[in-house]
Amino acid sequence: MRWTETARHLKREVYALYFAVRDPRVPWYAKAIAGGIVAYTFSPIDPIPDFIPLLGYLDELILIPLGVLLVRRLIPADVLADCRARAATLSEKPKKSGIGAAIVVGIWLALSGLSVLLTVRWFN
Repeated sequence: MRWTETARHLKREVYALYFAVRDPRVPWYAKAIAGGIVAYTFSPIDPIPDFIPLLGYLDELILIPLGVLLVRRLIPADVLADCRARAATLSEKPKKSGIGAAIVVGIWLALSGLSVLLTVRWFN
């Protein structure tokens, strides 16, 4: 496979995980991991900015595919096949949610605040 085909396949897999998170037949722990992968993939905030040499793209090249591989083992095969079929017919991106964006931004702000607090306590 070429890189562009691999990237398209990975994108379809992440969309399949998006549908799996909403499926009641998926176990809660698989939903939690899949939800984290989908949020990380589509998050507008990149924890390691892409302009940092090598490390910037390393998270997308390693973390997302490994996460997809892990969660595919946790989702029942028939459910994953249904979700893949839905993802294959998807002609547009999932609807953007203002609430979802607010949650992602809130989590990142909370983690940033926690890291500042721990840094201040460490040096005092």
